Amino acid sequence: MSSSLNIKHLPRHIAIIMDGNGRWAKKHHLLRQEGHKRGADRAQRTVETFIEYKIPYLTLYAFSTENWSRPRIEVEGLFKLLEDRLDKGIKFALEKGIKVRHLGKLDGLPAKIQGKIKQAVDLTIDNKQLTLGLAFNYGARNEIVEATQRIIQSGASFQNINESTISHHLYTAGIPDPDLIIRTGGEMRLSNFLLWQAAYAEIYFTPVLWPDFDKDEIDKALVAYSKRQRRFGRLAEK
Repeated sequence: MSSSLNIKHLPRHIAIIMDGNGRWAKKHHLLRQEGHKRGADRAQRTVETFIEYKIPYLTLYAFSTENWSRPRIEVEGLFKLLEDRLDKGIKFALEKGIKVRHLGKLDGLPAKIQGKIKQAVDLTIDNKQLTLGLAFNYGARNEIVEATQRIIQSGASFQNINESTISHHLYTAGIPDPDLIIRTGGEMRLSNFLLWQAAYAEIYFTPVLWPDFDKDEIDKALVAYSKRQRRFGRLAEK
């Protein structure tokens, strides 16, 4: 960890938009699928780093509801990659004490992937070292719509609906809102990711492509976060 990093100001929950796999592959004259493989490798190393730093919550944006519009061959390649990695991922999670939470819709995903995601969630439910939110087939607007539908189905009266009610019905129920959202790859937008939960998150954008987002780059993001003053709408402290 960087010597300039004030450990007292580490975030409790970090969420990452892992962007740039395709551009990384193009830069290195490789197929896009190779970029996604390198990105998956980077994701595991990132999880290991945050366990080392004792950060209890990490959410990774792996596949959005909008990603279905990509070429069919790329989408199928992403599914195959996830299927291949999930068995190893479950073993890794059990060894490291990682609790896996799926954020998103299982409907529409291949049956094998649905089964493996459910298995990962069930087998790791009692782990406490780190809670890993895997946002796969996730879209924040759809999350809010589904939460609203569940609230209506529960029979709640409109007078009793508040922010806590909505938060309780989101995919992330029970997970604290992110303190820091990191987006790699140079784009400066949230891309339908954790829109409700990001209300007071600090956001860190970096041009570094996801496969190159190594431990040094993580430290840069954490140093930047540690220097920010989070006011949550209040005046700055004097």
